[in-house]
Amino acid sequence: MAVEEPDVRPAGDGPLRCRPCPGGPLLVRGAAQVQGDDGTWHDTTRPVTAVCRCGASALRPWCDGTHKVLSQRGVNPIE
Repeated sequence: MAVEEPDVRPAGDGPLRCRPCPGGPLLVRGAAQVQGDDGTWHDTTRPVTAVCRCGASALRPWCDGTHKVLSQRGVNPIE
């Protein structure tokens, strides 16, 4: 069910840091834009952005917490 991690464009000259949460989203610090499944670039203004890795979010490319529901049902969304 897991999908390929999206492309991310950094904001300015600062560092771009990505940290995958076990069974959950990719936390991205320092991003200006995140690319969606359809190739569209989405702006982000948050200092840390949660990007979906399970492919089940209704708000892709953003995480909406669906991975938690799947995990409770015994499905590992990041396989």
